[in-house]
Amino acid sequence: MKVKKILVSQPKPETGKSPYLDLEEKYNVKVNFRPFIKVDPICSREFRAQKVNIAEHSAIIFTSIVGIKHFFRLAEETRVKVNDDWRYFCISPSVANYLQKYINYRKRKVFFPESGRLADMFTLVDKHADEKFLVVLPDNNNDEMIAMLEQHKVNHSVGLMYRTVSNDFTPEEEFNYDMLLFFSPQGIAALKKNFPDFEQGEIVIGCLGGTTAQAAKEANLRVDIEVPSPKYTSLTVAVDDFIKENHKRR
Repeated sequence: MKVKKILVSQPKPETGKSPYLDLEEKYNVKVNFRPFIKVDPICSREFRAQKVNIAEHSAIIFTSIVGIKHFFRLAEETRVKVNDDWRYFCISPSVANYLQKYINYRKRKVFFPESGRLADMFTLVDKHADEKFLVVLPDNNNDEMIAMLEQHKVNHSVGLMYRTVSNDFTPEEEFNYDMLLFFSPQGIAALKKNFPDFEQGEIVIGCLGGTTAQAAKEANLRVDIEVPSPKYTSLTVAVDDFIKENHKRR
């Protein structure tokens, strides 16, 4: 089957620019952005009930851009001043770059692995064992992160700052894609919730992150593109190469 229509399970970029959109012109394919999940904020009252004091920490761990948005939102709502001495540990370069919207970005204060792998981020965390870390997370699907924190004996608190819920499809929405791209285990769960009788067949499934790929496999789905991998650290590059080869064969 020739890949002609791709669903990217993320919101459409506000700027209207995306490497996924570049694929439309390059390969004459159709790319739709349609999130399978949506993010609901945890309000300041809920956050205060966790008894986590942001100001007591010297370093912050982010696993997503969404986490960055809600951290700075809650810091403002709870009247916590951004500390110029905080260190930031991010899962990937793209997450780290997003910090520039909120802080005076200094490389000596921002740490991230080029690979985008959680284990590689913890290698950086281990080098700063004297820090007290605040880990910004959603209120579900945190098992891998919690296990890594315990394994590495990190001095930390967990701040649950947002929650992810299924962004349900309506009966009127078409669902006829040749490729589906997922970015979290919650996206996989939402696929199964919205389409309990989903049969993959020749549909290509791409996953960003080991936990996302594992969730897909546990849901009896075939993962055709998995990033990070020994060859790829970027999902868009992996998709580009896949489509190139796919179109050659057809």
